Amino acid sequence: MSHIQRRTLPPILPALGALLGALLGALLGALSLALTACGGSDPTPTPAQTAPVSQAQAAAPAPTSTPAPEDRTLTVYSGRSQTLVHPLLESFGEQTGVNIRVKYAGSASTVATLLEEGDNSPADVVFLQDPGSLGTLSANGMLDSIPQETLNKVDTRFRAPGGEWVGTSGRARTVIYNIENIDPDLDLPASILDFTAPEWKGRVGWAPRNGSFQAFVTALRTQLGEDAARKWLEGMKANDAQEYPNNVTTVVATANGEVDVGFVNHYYLERFLEEHGEGFEARNHYIGNGDPGALVLVAGAGILKTSENKETAREFIDFLLGEQAQQYFASEIKEYPVAAGVEPEGDLPPMASLDPPNVDLGSLSDLEGTLRLLREVGVLQ
Repeated sequence: MSHIQRRTLPPILPALGALLGALLGALLGALSLALTACGGSDPTPTPAQTAPVSQAQAAAPAPTSTPAPEDRTLTVYSGRSQTLVHPLLESFGEQTGVNIRVKYAGSASTVATLLEEGDNSPADVVFLQDPGSLGTLSANGMLDSIPQETLNKVDTRFRAPGGEWVGTSGRARTVIYNIENIDPDLDLPASILDFTAPEWKGRVGWAPRNGSFQAFVTALRTQLGEDAARKWLEGMKANDAQEYPNNVTTVVATANGEVDVGFVNHYYLERFLEEHGEGFEARNHYIGNGDPGALVLVAGAGILKTSENKETAREFIDFLLGEQAQQYFASEIKEYPVAAGVEPEGDLPPMASLDPPNVDLGSLSDLEGTLRLLREVGVLQ
């Protein structure tokens, strides 16, 4: 039995749905879907963005279907892209019999929605792409404490100090470069701060609307101070940094030679290499040396204080930290697993070798301050 209920469908599906409904309605009138998909983090995805969908769904673990009791319902607000994580939500619902309703949007948009909804929010659990967004909800008193047994499944550096959220997978910030135009040993600077130099004018791509980039700026403000972060952003803008909608388009632009380098999360390149092979003309450069550009972030989850389904919400988070989901993050999304003893896949450098800056991820809670700074500098309109 399926436990999926959708409000939005790909363009061809409404007509097919109507036809199937007419043919099968009499026999399967009692069949209902229970997972509500409301859009995605990228409103106009490119073919490159949507390509992983079928691959991810095909690779999702085979579920065991269980009848869903009336009181087993979970509402998830997801700032993680539908194309990346929907197979996991499907698998959880079908294995446990929980009816899942999910609303997809960008992490910043999800946070704004929850702050607006306040105590009236129907959400039980949030699943977001960066600790800054989770920290904002925690700072506004919207997240409940997660039981210690669940928190203990991950290292202390990948969870909130107060236990209001827990990381589910890791992603390293990298400088992606075009292999035809750049020799990383000779051409790339030692710090991300040095890309404001005149020789990089018009050659750098970034995605200021991306949640992970915004978390990076929040970390920059925390590590170096507000004035230094503002100076770097102003320098990048004056140096004609090229704006892209998201990490995927930044990677594609770099591989195509539109820009020579870009600021992204590591796993996007890994997925392109798996699809296109070694001929794909971009690679990741891991800065290390405690530099702000070597930040390691986590996607994570938290339980809303107002939820009436907290036990089911905890069950969902435990599922995300279990071996099945951690293996999915490693093999399908190419992220760093953070629990269940699962190892990263592919040619990723060990997480212990990344040498990120000494920034407490739990301190990245001032998303609004970062958005205000980006608007003041003119990076965001």
